[in-house]
Amino acid sequence: MTENKDLTTVIQSQQGAETYWHALWQYRELFYYLAWRDVIVRYKETIIGIVWALLRPFLTMIVFVVVFNYFARLPSLDGVPYTLMVLTGLLAWQCFASAVSISSESLIANANMISKVYFPRLIIPLSSIVPSFMDAVITLLLLLALCVFYRFMPGWQIIVLPVFIIMLVLLSASIGIFLSALNVIYRDFRYVIPFLLQVGLYVSPIGFASTIVPQKWQIVYALNPVVGIIDGFRWSLLAGAQAFNWPGFILSWVWIIISAVVGVKYFRHVERYFADRI
Repeated sequence: MTENKDLTTVIQSQQGAETYWHALWQYRELFYYLAWRDVIVRYKETIIGIVWALLRPFLTMIVFVVVFNYFARLPSLDGVPYTLMVLTGLLAWQCFASAVSISSESLIANANMISKVYFPRLIIPLSSIVPSFMDAVITLLLLLALCVFYRFMPGWQIIVLPVFIIMLVLLSASIGIFLSALNVIYRDFRYVIPFLLQVGLYVSPIGFASTIVPQKWQIVYALNPVVGIIDGFRWSLLAGAQAFNWPGFILSWVWIIISAVVGVKYFRHVERYFADRI
């Protein structure tokens, strides 16, 4: 007499680091699909998506110009129209803020996928930042149009711009990975993140130049992880009108390395609990 037994297949991740990163590469097509899906959802068959990508930095720029330049009388960089200085800062900041905000909610937004099939969950927050950088391209086109309007052309420093773009991508992805995992385990963090980003908008050098910060506080101010990146964007796009911020540059890389190590380590530590918690 034979005994029938129910066979159950359990799909689970491999915990070895080498195996995990290999699996991440094997699922690269899923990354492309999710990233392209998010881009299509934002832009396909809609005008408001593209228009909003232009209006948001443009209207924010006007508010900063009126408040910080017209009323507060904060100076611009030497020889640079204040409008260009603000928009260059917004280009970097809004890309960072949007990427962090979207990636922090990405796991919860894709709860159905996580609970049904195994794949490296790291793909979800990484792919979710792609639309934010598409918006940044549109903002960059607006910036270049204003450069033509003001007859202000970038100098040779623009060839270094890819370095700061890479830094922006790495910082956004690293922080987004950490916050996305934190959001699954502690749901109240989804209310804290918008507040922190709102505060960051005003303490980062967007409506003003970092040079107005007293010299003795420069290192402390550069602890803000986006200071070095925003100053790098301005140095690259505004023909070196602002001196290269070496302390900010170095500290931004320190933040990138720390946030990447801590973010990925924490993400992998709690990844096994996502299906239960989400």
